[in-house]
Amino acid sequence: MWGLLHGGSKGRFDLSFKLPSECAELVAKGAVEIGNIPVLELSRLNLDMVPGVGVASRGAVRSILLISKRPIAEIRTLAADTSSRTSVTLIRVLCHHRFRVSPRFVAHGPDLAAMTSEYDAGLLIGDPAFDADHGSLGLTKVDLGEEWTAMTGLPFIYAAWTGRPGALTAADVRALQDAQAEGVASRLAIAAEYGRGDDQRAARAAVYLRDNVKYGLDADAAAGLQLFLDYAAELGLAPRRRQLEFF
Repeated sequence: MWGLLHGGSKGRFDLSFKLPSECAELVAKGAVEIGNIPVLELSRLNLDMVPGVGVASRGAVRSILLISKRPIAEIRTLAADTSSRTSVTLIRVLCHHRFRVSPRFVAHGPDLAAMTSEYDAGLLIGDPAFDADHGSLGLTKVDLGEEWTAMTGLPFIYAAWTGRPGALTAADVRALQDAQAEGVASRLAIAAEYGRGDDQRAARAAVYLRDNVKYGLDADAAAGLQLFLDYAAELGLAPRRRQLEFF
Protein backbone atom coordinates (compact mmCIF):
# COMPACT_ATOMS: atom_id res chain seq x y z
CA MET A 1 0.00 0.00 0.00
CA TRP A 2 2.94 2.34 0.59
CA GLY A 3 3.59 2.78 -3.12
CA LEU A 4 -0.09 3.48 -3.82
CA LEU A 5 -0.15 6.13 -1.10
CA HIS A 6 3.23 7.77 -1.66
CA GLY A 7 4.77 6.49 -4.90
CA GLY A 8 4.34 6.87 -8.62
CA SER A 9 0.88 5.27 -8.60
CA LYS A 10 -0.50 7.70 -6.00
CA GLY A 11 -3.96 8.78 -7.07
CA ARG A 12 -4.34 6.10 -9.74
CA PHE A 13 -6.75 4.02 -7.64
CA ASP A 14 -9.57 5.05 -5.32
CA LEU A 15 -8.42 3.33 -2.12
CA SER A 16 -10.53 1.97 0.72
CA PHE A 17 -9.14 0.38 3.88
CA LYS A 18 -11.06 -2.52 5.45
CA LEU A 19 -10.40 -5.71 7.38
CA PRO A 20 -9.15 -8.52 5.11
CA SER A 21 -12.43 -10.43 5.34
CA GLU A 22 -14.36 -7.28 4.42
CA CYS A 23 -12.08 -6.71 1.42
CA ALA A 24 -12.96 -10.16 0.13
CA GLU A 25 -16.68 -9.53 0.54
CA LEU A 26 -16.49 -6.19 -1.28
CA VAL A 27 -14.75 -7.87 -4.23
CA ALA A 28 -17.28 -10.73 -4.18
CA LYS A 29 -20.21 -8.30 -4.28
CA GLY A 30 -18.66 -6.21 -7.06
CA ALA A 31 -18.51 -3.15 -4.80
CA VAL A 32 -14.80 -2.78 -5.64
CA GLU A 33 -12.85 -3.96 -8.66
CA ILE A 34 -9.84 -5.41 -6.85
CA GLY A 35 -8.80 -6.16 -3.30
CA ASN A 36 -5.77 -7.31 -1.37
CA ILE A 37 -7.49 -10.35 0.09
CA PRO A 38 -6.57 -13.47 2.10
CA VAL A 39 -5.64 -16.25 -0.30
CA LEU A 40 -8.09 -18.77 1.15
CA GLU A 41 -10.87 -16.74 -0.47
CA LEU A 42 -9.58 -17.85 -3.87
CA SER A 43 -11.24 -21.20 -3.23
CA ARG A 44 -14.60 -19.51 -2.76
CA LEU A 45 -14.50 -16.73 -5.35
CA ASN A 46 -13.85 -16.74 -9.10
CA LEU A 47 -11.01 -14.21 -9.09
CA ASP A 48 -7.81 -13.54 -11.01
CA MET A 49 -4.55 -12.61 -9.30
CA VAL A 50 -2.09 -9.85 -10.17
CA PRO A 51 1.07 -11.67 -11.31
CA GLY A 52 4.22 -11.16 -9.28
CA VAL A 53 2.51 -9.43 -6.34
CA GLY A 54 1.87 -11.06 -2.98
CA VAL A 55 2.53 -11.02 0.77
CA ALA A 56 4.61 -14.08 1.60
CA SER A 57 7.20 -15.74 3.79
CA ARG A 58 9.85 -18.34 3.08
CA GLY A 59 10.67 -19.71 6.48
CA ALA A 60 9.91 -17.93 9.75
CA VAL A 61 7.28 -15.19 9.51
CA ARG A 62 7.19 -14.23 13.26
CA SER A 63 3.63 -12.90 13.12
CA ILE A 64 1.68 -16.20 12.93
CA LEU A 65 2.56 -18.36 15.90
CA LEU A 66 1.37 -21.48 17.66
CA ILE A 67 2.31 -21.10 21.32
CA SER A 68 1.90 -24.15 23.52
CA LYS A 69 2.32 -25.25 27.12
CA ARG A 70 2.60 -28.88 26.00
CA PRO A 71 4.78 -30.73 23.48
CA ILE A 72 3.17 -30.39 20.06
CA ALA A 73 2.33 -34.11 19.92
CA GLU A 74 0.29 -33.73 23.13
CA ILE A 75 -1.90 -30.78 22.09
CA ARG A 76 -5.56 -31.69 22.49
CA THR A 77 -7.19 -28.24 22.71
CA LEU A 78 -6.19 -25.13 20.76
CA ALA A 79 -7.52 -21.60 21.23
CA ALA A 80 -7.42 -19.76 17.90
CA ASP A 81 -7.53 -16.07 17.15
CA THR A 82 -10.01 -16.22 14.28
CA SER A 83 -9.18 -12.81 12.79
CA SER A 84 -7.57 -14.57 9.80
CA ARG A 85 -9.34 -17.54 8.20
CA THR A 86 -6.22 -18.22 6.13
CA SER A 87 -4.02 -18.56 9.22
CA VAL A 88 -6.56 -20.76 11.02
CA THR A 89 -6.72 -22.98 7.94
CA LEU A 90 -2.92 -23.10 7.79
CA ILE A 91 -2.67 -24.35 11.39
CA ARG A 92 -5.32 -26.98 10.64
CA VAL A 93 -3.37 -28.14 7.57
CA LEU A 94 -0.14 -28.30 9.59
CA CYS A 95 -1.83 -30.16 12.44
CA HIS A 96 -3.01 -32.80 9.98
CA HIS A 97 -0.02 -33.12 7.65
CA ARG A 98 2.97 -32.16 9.81
CA PHE A 99 2.19 -32.41 13.53
CA ARG A 100 -0.18 -35.41 13.19
CA VAL A 101 -2.53 -34.12 15.89
CA SER A 102 -6.26 -33.39 15.83
CA PRO A 103 -6.94 -30.81 18.53
CA ARG A 104 -10.31 -29.33 19.35
CA PHE A 105 -10.30 -25.73 18.08
CA VAL A 106 -11.95 -22.99 20.13
CA ALA A 107 -12.41 -19.38 18.94
CA HIS A 108 -10.68 -17.02 21.38
CA GLY A 109 -9.52 -13.44 21.60
CA PRO A 110 -5.76 -12.89 21.20
CA ASP A 111 -4.86 -13.07 24.93
CA LEU A 112 -1.93 -15.46 25.29
CA ALA A 113 -2.13 -15.90 29.06
CA ALA A 114 -5.86 -16.65 28.94
CA MET A 115 -5.50 -18.93 25.94
CA THR A 116 -2.84 -21.10 27.54
CA SER A 117 -4.39 -21.16 31.00
CA GLU A 118 -7.62 -22.65 29.64
CA TYR A 119 -6.26 -24.64 26.67
CA ASP A 120 -3.14 -26.53 25.64
CA ALA A 121 -2.06 -24.00 23.02
CA GLY A 122 -3.03 -20.79 21.29
CA LEU A 123 -2.80 -19.40 17.76
CA LEU A 124 -1.76 -15.75 17.62
CA ILE A 125 -1.82 -13.62 14.49
CA GLY A 126 -0.41 -10.17 13.65
CA ASP A 127 0.76 -7.75 16.33
CA PRO A 128 -0.32 -10.00 19.25
CA ALA A 129 2.02 -12.67 17.85
CA PHE A 130 4.75 -10.16 17.07
CA ASP A 131 4.63 -8.84 20.64
CA ALA A 132 4.07 -12.15 22.47
CA ASP A 133 6.49 -12.90 25.32
CA HIS A 134 6.16 -16.67 25.39
CA GLY A 135 9.43 -17.15 27.24
CA SER A 136 8.26 -15.38 30.40
CA LEU A 137 5.30 -17.79 30.56
CA GLY A 138 7.49 -20.86 30.00
CA LEU A 139 5.77 -21.68 26.71
CA THR A 140 6.96 -23.20 23.42
CA LYS A 141 6.71 -21.13 20.23
CA VAL A 142 6.14 -22.64 16.79
CA ASP A 143 6.33 -20.36 13.76
CA LEU A 144 3.79 -21.44 11.14
CA GLY A 145 5.69 -19.93 8.22
CA GLU A 146 8.78 -21.85 9.24
CA GLU A 147 6.83 -25.09 9.64
CA TRP A 148 5.14 -24.74 6.24
CA THR A 149 8.45 -24.24 4.45
CA ALA A 150 10.07 -27.09 6.40
CA MET A 151 7.21 -29.37 5.35
CA THR A 152 6.91 -28.33 1.70
CA GLY A 153 10.17 -26.59 0.77
CA LEU A 154 7.99 -23.75 -0.57
CA PRO A 155 7.02 -20.20 0.44
CA PHE A 156 3.61 -19.42 1.87
CA ILE A 157 1.45 -16.67 0.34
CA TYR A 158 -0.88 -14.94 2.80
CA ALA A 159 -2.57 -12.31 0.65
CA ALA A 160 -2.61 -11.07 -2.93
CA TRP A 161 -4.24 -8.47 -5.17
CA THR A 162 -7.22 -10.13 -6.80
CA GLY A 163 -10.28 -9.13 -8.80
CA ARG A 164 -12.87 -10.33 -11.24
CA PRO A 165 -11.52 -11.40 -14.64
CA GLY A 166 -11.09 -8.37 -16.90
CA ALA A 167 -11.19 -5.86 -14.03
CA LEU A 168 -7.64 -4.61 -14.65
CA THR A 169 -5.81 -3.32 -17.68
CA ALA A 170 -2.18 -4.19 -18.36
CA ALA A 171 -1.28 -0.69 -17.16
CA ASP A 172 -3.14 -1.28 -13.89
CA VAL A 173 -1.19 -4.51 -13.35
CA ARG A 174 2.11 -2.71 -13.95
CA ALA A 175 1.08 0.04 -11.52
CA LEU A 176 0.44 -2.50 -8.75
CA GLN A 177 3.73 -4.26 -9.48
CA ASP A 178 5.57 -0.92 -9.40
CA ALA A 179 3.85 0.01 -6.12
CA GLN A 180 5.06 -3.22 -4.55
CA ALA A 181 8.64 -2.47 -5.66
CA GLU A 182 8.39 1.06 -4.23
CA GLY A 183 7.16 -0.32 -0.93
CA VAL A 184 10.00 -2.84 -0.70
CA ALA A 185 12.48 -0.03 -1.39
CA SER A 186 10.87 2.04 1.42
CA ARG A 187 11.00 -0.56 4.19
CA LEU A 188 12.97 1.66 6.58
CA ALA A 189 10.47 4.51 6.18
CA ILE A 190 7.58 2.11 6.73
CA ALA A 191 9.24 0.70 9.85
CA ALA A 192 9.83 4.21 11.19
CA GLU A 193 6.16 5.07 10.69
CA TYR A 194 5.15 1.87 12.47
CA GLY A 195 7.53 2.68 15.36
CA ARG A 196 5.87 6.06 16.01
CA GLY A 197 8.98 7.51 17.61
CA ASP A 198 10.01 4.31 19.40
CA ASP A 199 13.42 3.49 17.89
CA GLN A 200 13.49 -0.05 19.28
CA ARG A 201 10.04 -0.83 17.88
CA ALA A 202 11.02 0.64 14.50
CA ALA A 203 14.25 -1.37 14.40
CA ARG A 204 12.36 -4.58 15.14
CA ALA A 205 9.86 -3.79 12.38
CA ALA A 206 12.70 -3.11 9.94
CA VAL A 207 14.16 -6.57 10.61
CA TYR A 208 10.71 -8.12 10.19
CA LEU A 209 10.18 -6.41 6.83
CA ARG A 210 13.69 -7.32 5.67
CA ASP A 211 14.02 -10.90 6.90
CA ASN A 212 10.54 -12.33 7.44
CA VAL A 213 7.86 -10.87 5.18
CA LYS A 214 8.62 -11.28 1.50
CA TYR A 215 6.81 -9.42 -1.27
CA GLY A 216 6.32 -11.04 -4.63
CA LEU A 217 4.80 -14.11 -6.23
CA ASP A 218 7.29 -16.18 -8.18
CA ALA A 219 6.85 -19.73 -9.48
CA ASP A 220 7.77 -21.31 -6.11
CA ALA A 221 5.34 -19.06 -4.25
CA ALA A 222 2.56 -19.87 -6.72
CA ALA A 223 3.29 -23.59 -6.26
CA GLY A 224 3.12 -23.16 -2.49
CA LEU A 225 -0.20 -21.34 -2.76
CA GLN A 226 -1.66 -24.00 -5.05
CA LEU A 227 -0.57 -26.72 -2.63
CA PHE A 228 -2.17 -24.90 0.31
CA LEU A 229 -5.47 -24.49 -1.55
CA ASP A 230 -5.39 -28.18 -2.51
CA TYR A 231 -4.73 -29.25 1.09
CA ALA A 232 -7.53 -27.00 2.35
CA ALA A 233 -10.00 -28.47 -0.14
CA GLU A 234 -8.97 -32.05 0.65
CA LEU A 235 -9.58 -31.46 4.39
CA GLY A 236 -12.95 -29.82 3.76
CA LEU A 237 -11.62 -26.41 4.89
CA ALA A 238 -12.33 -24.79 1.51
CA PRO A 239 -15.42 -25.27 -0.65
CA ARG A 240 -13.65 -26.52 -3.77
CA ARG A 241 -10.33 -27.10 -5.49
CA ARG A 242 -9.22 -24.06 -7.42
CA GLN A 243 -6.48 -23.60 -10.00
CA LEU A 244 -4.75 -20.23 -9.87
CA GLU A 245 -5.60 -17.73 -12.62
CA PHE A 246 -3.77 -14.47 -13.37
CA PHE A 247 -4.58 -11.19 -15.10
